[in-house]
Amino acid sequence: MINHDNYVDGIVLRGVDKNNLSDVSDIESKIKYGDFNLTGGDTPGIVIGSILADNLRVHTGDELRIFSTANFTPTPMGPIPKFKTFRVVGIFEAGMFEFDAALAYVSLSSAQKLVGMEDAVTGIEVKVDDIYKAPEIAQEIEEKLGFPFRTNHWIRMNRSLFAALKLEKTVMFIILTLIIVVAASNIIGTLIMIVIQRTKDIGILKSLGASSRQIMKIFMFQGLIIGAVGTTLGIIVGFIISFLLGKYKFISLPGDVYFIDTLPVHMVFDDFLIVAIASILISFIATIYPAMKASRLDPVKAIRYE
Repeated sequence: MINHDNYVDGIVLRGVDKNNLSDVSDIESKIKYGDFNLTGGDTPGIVIGSILADNLRVHTGDELRIFSTANFTPTPMGPIPKFKTFRVVGIFEAGMFEFDAALAYVSLSSAQKLVGMEDAVTGIEVKVDDIYKAPEIAQEIEEKLGFPFRTNHWIRMNRSLFAALKLEKTVMFIILTLIIVVAASNIIGTLIMIVIQRTKDIGILKSLGASSRQIMKIFMFQGLIIGAVGTTLGIIVGFIISFLLGKYKFISLPGDVYFIDTLPVHMVFDDFLIVAIASILISFIATIYPAMKASRLDPVKAIRYE
């Protein structure tokens, strides 16, 4: 628990070794105000998140107190949680609500004294070269260390979030497919109108020897061109908007709801390819009925059509 004046909040306190911190975390690059000097001065330093700083109404240089529920001091009034005073030396902004609102860093020795653990630690953080191999590496470490040690990794810690994102992505793909299907109906309508407008021309082509198959190919090719042009323009516009959104982050989100304060953008080539193929395929299917209608026109009736 952390306290400043009349403001109190709960936090996750991390005791870190400043010399090795950069090997496992890039939190130092997220510093918005101040620095990461945890040991300078008479009062030990602390680095807190920007949202937590706002909640406590503190700035760099202010002092606050941290109470430990794991270590109590006996008094005539009974045991009370041990507390220690820290000076805010830095404020970071990670861009994730759960970090910015509840995470605080102090030196490893200060954390050990606060909770009364002497030279012990509650956990060791490890950084891997390939983040997608984290579950395998965690399992291997756990097997080698044995009970009572246990490991955790970023995929397990955020399992519910990833499941929700996967479901959301699937739903969005279905919605976009339905939008494409609606657009395909426009292609059908456009081609049918072209068939009606070009009925006499179709009759002339048939009278000159064009087969029903050739007439059908003409309209299918025309529908494919419409679909391909629309798909290409859509992908180009989508890429530009996604690039600008990822670079300038002009869409902000409430961090207490979505855990992040801006909309993240990660463009995947496979997604562009799947959408393009699906769009062109649906456009191709949409051309079949108008093309068959055109190919089945009677040339005599078509020439007489007004």
